[in-house]
Amino acid sequence: MNRDPAPHHPLVQRLIDARRVSDALFSVVKPEYLYERPIRERHRIVFYIGHLEAFDRNLFDERLCPLPAFAPELDQLFAFGIDPVDGGFPTDQPSDWPSLDAVHDYANKARKQIDERLAEFEFGSGGMSTGSPDQLMHVAIEHRLMHAETLAYMLHQLPLEMKAAPQDAAPKAASARNVECSPMVRVSAGEAVLGMKREDGRFGWDNEFGEQRVQVEAFEIDRYMVTNAQFRAFIDAGGYGNRAYWNDKDWAWKEAEGVAHPVSWSQDADGKWMLRTMFNDIPLPPDWPVYVSHAEASAYAHWAGKTLPTEAQWQRAAHGVPHAPSGNYDFRSWDPQAVDATPDNVSTFGVEGQYGNGWEWTSSLFEALPGFVAFPFYPGYSANFFDGQHYVLKGGSARTAQCMLRPTFRNWFQPRYQHVYAGFRCMRAL
Repeated sequence: MNRDPAPHHPLVQRLIDARRVSDALFSVVKPEYLYERPIRERHRIVFYIGHLEAFDRNLFDERLCPLPAFAPELDQLFAFGIDPVDGGFPTDQPSDWPSLDAVHDYANKARKQIDERLAEFEFGSGGMSTGSPDQLMHVAIEHRLMHAETLAYMLHQLPLEMKAAPQDAAPKAASARNVECSPMVRVSAGEAVLGMKREDGRFGWDNEFGEQRVQVEAFEIDRYMVTNAQFRAFIDAGGYGNRAYWNDKDWAWKEAEGVAHPVSWSQDADGKWMLRTMFNDIPLPPDWPVYVSHAEASAYAHWAGKTLPTEAQWQRAAHGVPHAPSGNYDFRSWDPQAVDATPDNVSTFGVEGQYGNGWEWTSSLFEALPGFVAFPFYPGYSANFFDGQHYVLKGGSARTAQCMLRPTFRNWFQPRYQHVYAGFRCMRAL
């Protein structure tokens, strides 16, 4: 699956580069384990091998160029999304899926078919208008890059012996530093801008359009993301056992699932905390950001006498961050780094590291911006999740593509989903 299309228009080259990222991720899994399901809410790994190519084929067909069906049953099989149906868990068995040879054959043929047409296509007409060739290419590119991050955190949960570490995955050693206390910085009252105008002519997903200007009162916010050391203090203080810190739904989930610590934490025989990275178990690095669910982040914030910021507050706090900040993103690393490792990735107010190193939970439900219009070629991308059950995340992680670090980008997940590379910082009203 490494045949490059030609000629290499910049958009085509970006698709090629995105394919290389996803192909490299699948190669991390030893072939005999590609039918595993590392996270019960998600499909088996083999699904995504077919899905990425099926998505492109289904998106481009008759919109960008005609792509006659050669395996319509597989187009349909690999077309459906990643969320469970009606809140349940998938019940399929490995035997329900085509053989690995059949899946690879489908993916190769789909990619070859697309490449042959892209080699003949001229881009540039229609700009970023709805359904234009350039817009469709951006959708295909970013969809694949989103899945590259989804696959990374899925594979993170796969047992270590099922993976083959690439050469760039050198083992990480725990840092000796300990960021025990995150100073809070003052963010002055002012305007936060969410989303963008359609007439700006930039690419964005449907939920990014509908510029909204929000007046935000002054507040304080953590300079850094909450660290493993800080979250350990919450655990040591009995935070997971104190009902007062949790809302009703989060407490019921925690009790039912037996959640007592972040999903990638464990304790060795001596009671020492360990962290599961992608390819190793290492002593818990105290100055890395903690990755937790919205439920756990909210409980910590309550314990600390603070709250999570709203989407508008987070955006206000990020005012003045350089357009291309330094940071841990764009697949540069498999792991986080210290929360204070990028002193030039800082906002006007002194808030550090908001882009990269971990998505950040907000207290805002994922909702439409004013004048929302769903993409007609992908109507369920956002609209299916305006359900009061998903919260906005901002920023990005080490496995987030650089193109999605734009200030308007909005991520979202359910509050009790632990697997995302997501942490948080707290705020306090003045």
